[in-house]
Amino acid sequence: MPPRAPRFAVTTPAAPRRPLPWGWWLAAALLVLALGLQLALADRARLAGDPAWRPRLETLCGLLRCDLPAWHEPAAFRVTSREVRRHPEDPRALLITTSFRNDARWAQPWPVMEVALHDIDGQALGLRRFQPREYLGSPPARPRIEPGQSASATLEILDPGQRAVAFTFDFH
Repeated sequence: MPPRAPRFAVTTPAAPRRPLPWGWWLAAALLVLALGLQLALADRARLAGDPAWRPRLETLCGLLRCDLPAWHEPAAFRVTSREVRRHPEDPRALLITTSFRNDARWAQPWPVMEVALHDIDGQALGLRRFQPREYLGSPPARPRIEPGQSASATLEILDPGQRAVAFTFDFH
């Protein structure tokens, strides 16, 4: 009897390859789609800050009932009018009235308003930040200011004297 080759050395003819059924391809495509969806949802806080992604995420979260962080673009607030005058009742104070508008594409939380008074050299003489309840006179009726919505504010501040020649508004 001739010596037998070990089993691992014996080659058998390969079975002909059959193409994968279409169900496997469909399952693979669905899994890739589910992975993409999970990645978008997991990173939605960062992606929601991108104007290109926000509309897609709003649609997706509308369907899946998930939350998106509020849009935050303080640079989109525009002062539309402003006036500084002596306070009618207190000679030591100034009365500042201003109107501003949200020019962002989406609603965003009410901003913190910063008012700075400057001297002729541009040096700040005084600076104060006002919370929405302070400049509106009461807490806002809604938590967000809508796109295109305007608001008026009246602020009372101590008069820094004759050195103050300019004032600026900034939003945070």
